[in-house]
Amino acid sequence: MRTRPLVELAKTIRSKNAGVDQSTFDVIFSDPETYELVKRSGALTVETVSRLYAVPRERVTAFVAYDPALAIKFTIRRERPSGSPGERDVFGAQQYAPLFDVPIPIES
Repeated sequence: MRTRPLVELAKTIRSKNAGVDQSTFDVIFSDPETYELVKRSGALTVETVSRLYAVPRERVTAFVAYDPALAIKFTIRRERPSGSPGERDVFGAQQYAPLFDVPIPIES
């Protein structure tokens, strides 16, 4: 089966703060067909997120496929609060890149 990277299918892939102790991620699609394809593929799951970000599953505090927005959304509890010593991304806006290469199975 062929695959395509998530970055080629999603309209927007972004991350941002969700309070001082969490980062939230949005994967948004342009059309219902592509959204449904990715959602049904099972390629983007809590387990995928846990593996990509090398965090225990328990740190993924939410994972939602939100049909009205054609979006898959998830939240990860930060290791350190935003702005604390040693924290590398105060705004949480630089955390989305590992999602780009998630392979999505495409029907031949």
